[in-house]
Amino acid sequence: MSAEERIAELKKTLEYHIDRYYNQDSPEISDYEYDMMMQELKGLEKEHPELVTPDSPTQRVGGTAKREAGVLVRHNVPMLSLQDVFSKEEVFNFVEEMQKQLDHPEFVVEYKIDGLSMSLRYENGELILAETRGDGINFGEDVTANAKVIKDVKQKLKDKPEYLEIRGEVYMKNAAFEKVNETQELLGKKVFANPRNCAAGTLRQLDSKVTKERDLSMFIFNIQQVRGMEFATHTEGYEFLKKQGIHVIDDYKVCKTAEEVWDAITAIGENRGNLAYDIDGAVVKINRFSDREQLGETSKVPRWAIAYKYPPEEKESRLLNIELSVGRTGRITPTAVFEPVRLCGTSVSRATLHNQDFIDDLDIGIGDTIVVYKSGEIIPKIKEVKKEKRPSDWKRFVIPDVCPVCGAKTEREKDTADIKCTSPNCPAQLECHIINFVGRDAMDIKGFGTVYIEELVRLGYINNVADVFVLKTHRDELIDQGIIGKEKNTDKLLDAIEKSKENDAYKLLTGLGIPNVGKAAAKAIMKYFKDMDHLKEASVEQLTEVNDIGEVSALCIRNFFRDEKNIEILDRLKEYGVNMQAEETETVESVLTGKTVVVTGTLPTLGRKEASELIEKYGGKASGSVSKKTDYVLAGENAGSKLTKAQELGIPVISEEQLKEMLGI
Repeated sequence: MSAEERIAELKKTLEYHIDRYYNQDSPEISDYEYDMMMQELKGLEKEHPELVTPDSPTQRVGGTAKREAGVLVRHNVPMLSLQDVFSKEEVFNFVEEMQKQLDHPEFVVEYKIDGLSMSLRYENGELILAETRGDGINFGEDVTANAKVIKDVKQKLKDKPEYLEIRGEVYMKNAAFEKVNETQELLGKKVFANPRNCAAGTLRQLDSKVTKERDLSMFIFNIQQVRGMEFATHTEGYEFLKKQGIHVIDDYKVCKTAEEVWDAITAIGENRGNLAYDIDGAVVKINRFSDREQLGETSKVPRWAIAYKYPPEEKESRLLNIELSVGRTGRITPTAVFEPVRLCGTSVSRATLHNQDFIDDLDIGIGDTIVVYKSGEIIPKIKEVKKEKRPSDWKRFVIPDVCPVCGAKTEREKDTADIKCTSPNCPAQLECHIINFVGRDAMDIKGFGTVYIEELVRLGYINNVADVFVLKTHRDELIDQGIIGKEKNTDKLLDAIEKSKENDAYKLLTGLGIPNVGKAAAKAIMKYFKDMDHLKEASVEQLTEVNDIGEVSALCIRNFFRDEKNIEILDRLKEYGVNMQAEETETVESVLTGKTVVVTGTLPTLGRKEASELIEKYGGKASGSVSKKTDYVLAGENAGSKLTKAQELGIPVISEEQLKEMLGI
């Protein structure tokens, strides 16, 4: 491959990963892997300057400004990124170059927090605007409403300079991150990959109540602009900010020599495992503002600062065991248990093995010697197996085909690497199953919150979905114990449970938790079979006659109705008066008949539920995700990633007005 071809390949790959990191908050590779590709591109462009183009990732800041959390605002001061370095030699070169250009410069070394950059503007001591970095040069996103609910963001200053703009990093402490992911999993939602992604997504979304609940934090690391007072140095600015109650970067060090700078970087590296939050390096910056002004910046980075990125720390250990746990969604997760090793200042002895595919790729078994590392993150990972040290009686580990909790059969989900317990009555996933059962797409029992479900399961009132309908027999106990609240709240929930018995049978089917049977599939199935009695007797061949039900889904349905425990629960539901019949609905033939439509964004007059019902009334299928099988995307304001994906796949995008024109209404 020629240099020109490799540069083109690197540009394309980096553009993809820049978009995943900055704009979608969902990176697919580690920071280290990204940095190495960027370094390779810089090296090639240095050797071949004639191939450097203005749109190269090396020539600009990473992100693009988006409109998810608010309107776009113009930067008063560019929010540039930093020049990355990876070796002691590069750090010494930077210090020596600064010493050549400046008169006895001072250097400040501080943590590089792994989060999302945000600037705060104050006028006469009042917070007037918070903005994200956006494209770094021209525009960012107005996130003022969300910033105001972050406890570290001061809305009023004790002193009142005419104008003050400060920049910092919004991040999430590890404890807060774990709490958010526990809630996401309990609600059956996608968990976040790491604290940085979670913080970025939280700051950009529209509901400030969610931002407050997720407990974001913020460190300030720079004064961008000030009028009405003056600061000679970065650290003098820090002292002023601390007097205002503003949280600045912890444990910064002022240094005068290259050795002092390197010692400070080393100390941060040794301490990073003890921190309550993630860092992805150390920053070295010039202390005096006059020196910074003299040095200036390039189009992408300031010349007065660098970011040192730590190499991944790796150690060998011996795999002692592989434990299997069942999550609240039924997914079985293997965890490696190994002899403790110290990484980044902490002792680690466990690491996730994700799934069987990951185990197969590593070719790992109990007794293996493994290499463990932390790639710029807190979470330990297994890099490789030292096969030359493998014991003679070694066997590759295979996740068994029965659930380690309840003994039920396990199955691999279609098009995923996940192996799940097939029993909806498995104790490990009961809470999640009940949450799904009472949720809006299923039985839609208003007011049946997660907290109530957790407590009712814990106290033994609910052991399966049928138990929901006998809660009324425990009314007095529930009121006495205050599980749901006082008499009024308890009766309100019990009334909602009774009302749900009248639901269309597709809602019951959705709530049963059969793999691959969501709301859309349940509607199609019940429309075809009419009632639950006919459905439970259906063969795989009959089930596959239903539109969009393939053999895998059909097998899941048949297996569900062959389980005696499930039939017993259905019989109880029928005895309690839960409707088992599908409602007769008239479908109008139209241009949408047999077409799949995804609704996204805020429509002018229709709610998302109303739009989906309209699509289905006219013979279409309302889907929640965009794929090659999607025929149309109905998009409103703030459409987001679904609209982007539709455009990439060349799927027709229509407005509410165009939809109504197509249907002649």
